[in-house]
Amino acid sequence: MHAYRTHKCNELRKSDEGGTVRLSGWIHKIRDHGGVLFIDLRDTYGLTQCVIEEGSELLKTVEKWRNESVITVTGKVVARSEGTVNAKMPTGEIELQIEEAELQGAADVIPFQVADADGAGEEIRLKYRYIDLRRQSMQDKIRLRNNVIATLRKNMWEKDFQEFQTPILTASSPEGARDYLVPSRLHPGKFYALPQAPQQFKQLLMMSGFDKYFQIAPCFRDEDGRADRLAEFYQLDVEMSFVTQQEVHDTIQPVIEGLFNEFADFTGEKRRVEWLPNLAYKDAMLKYGSDKPDLRNPLEIVDVSEVFARPDVEFKAFKGTVEKGGVVRAIRCPNVADQPRSFFDKLNSWAQGEGAPGLGYVLFEGGEGKGPIAKFIPAAAQDAIKDISGCTDGDAIFFVCNMEDKAAKFAGLARDAICDALPEGHEFAREQGVYKFCWIVDFPMYEFDEATQKIDFSHNPFSMPQGGMEALESKDPLDVYAFQYDAVCNGYELASGAIRNHKPEIMEKAFGLAGYDKSVLEKEFGGMLNAMRYGAPPHGGLAFGIDRMVMLLADEPNLREVYAFVMNGQYEDQMMSAPNDITPEQLTDLHIKLNLPKKAVKSEEAA
Repeated sequence: MHAYRTHKCNELRKSDEGGTVRLSGWIHKIRDHGGVLFIDLRDTYGLTQCVIEEGSELLKTVEKWRNESVITVTGKVVARSEGTVNAKMPTGEIELQIEEAELQGAADVIPFQVADADGAGEEIRLKYRYIDLRRQSMQDKIRLRNNVIATLRKNMWEKDFQEFQTPILTASSPEGARDYLVPSRLHPGKFYALPQAPQQFKQLLMMSGFDKYFQIAPCFRDEDGRADRLAEFYQLDVEMSFVTQQEVHDTIQPVIEGLFNEFADFTGEKRRVEWLPNLAYKDAMLKYGSDKPDLRNPLEIVDVSEVFARPDVEFKAFKGTVEKGGVVRAIRCPNVADQPRSFFDKLNSWAQGEGAPGLGYVLFEGGEGKGPIAKFIPAAAQDAIKDISGCTDGDAIFFVCNMEDKAAKFAGLARDAICDALPEGHEFAREQGVYKFCWIVDFPMYEFDEATQKIDFSHNPFSMPQGGMEALESKDPLDVYAFQYDAVCNGYELASGAIRNHKPEIMEKAFGLAGYDKSVLEKEFGGMLNAMRYGAPPHGGLAFGIDRMVMLLADEPNLREVYAFVMNGQYEDQMMSAPNDITPEQLTDLHIKLNLPKKAVKSEEAA
């Protein structure tokens, strides 16, 4: 007989009755029923109920063992009596009568329960992550992650993509986020950077003659943490040669659709997958107030600035802003005349909580507009608003007024807040049971940075401008679009990509418009620029965030819940005590002296 197990804890059935078997696992629960001891034994595959009968010599020893101790038990498989069968367990028709028991690994008193949800907070769960990962829900999500990656690999191999591994230690480059830097011992004063993405390497592979690349790529960005963003993350990174934007979409879309269809029932509720028509960036910002709109929300935003610019409208709060170049955005919310006043008051309070004066609205009822600001909008202007928005009796329309960028973003937030405030079952409540995908296309190549008061790249600096060199030379930079695209789903950006700029002269011009001197370009991106000068194919690609896809499939709003080992929101690994101090000898080897902020120095002295 095997030293540890003849069966896994999910395998025994009534057909095994009478056999002598051996199981190993963790004590999930231990229960004393008047001298008869029941143990639910768990391994990663399932549970088996084991029993020590009254009078057994093992009782005095085993009753001292704690939950989560690792044990090996040997005994006979017996059928449970009719009244004790547990139909919810695959092994529920049998139990194991323990004849031998060995303690393999004793457990101390555990900091939180594994068998039962006890509301343990994230900090303690991350500190004892190895215990947290024993929970069935966590094991399910980690297996889901494994299966998602396996499916992605299989699908990419079937499409004739080759898998590569690109360097982890590389050069720092200005790609939008802060780099994690690694000091070089052999080159004092110089640093490697951990890759924000394998961007340059995958483009260099296309210039090396490989036609189809993919990688399950680790990426690192030194940005502040939040629920849907981590310092270290993984993405399905893809690049292809001699392709148009549409061909990139047509190639990768079936991979992602297939993935979501395969795992759409993970939560127990089968969800359908819909891929909606492409949406231009400017239309997304106007209609939804976001470049990653949740299209399950049917509410749309319209521009009603022209109404408040009319001479017969004297609502100064809006009119003054419009005269200064601002806009008024409006969100129609149908069929809410029967909602209580609290519905509108809560939305007003929400807006105030977001830093706005409130959320003005007009409710159309009985052929006229009602509400706090209706009296400032003449009947003719109200009719114009109805024509633009499609409002009819019973509908409300909510207003946001500010300069265009701020108005668009706040209207997007308001659109979601209004939808979420609708009662369950309302025809315009957020749609459930569906993954709604869409490509956002035609991103502007440049944007005006208010902080620096200059033009900079709005997205990926390596993108090909629509119209090529001619567009860069003849158009206002803010009017130039790029072959850039994002894939969004249910309010999350899942992918970002572009057709790349493969011509050095266009790259020099594009960076020049953003204020980068040619010498800076040569220093920061010289390797790729030189490669372009030796024959670069047209190419493009994208990267899908694996973590966010798993998060959506698991219906889990926090990325930290779909990783085995992860840091907290302050990027601290409390289990491994990272980041930690290093020794003076290590600093000497790296030729580094610390220049800590005063607060950190005082904290160290106090310690």
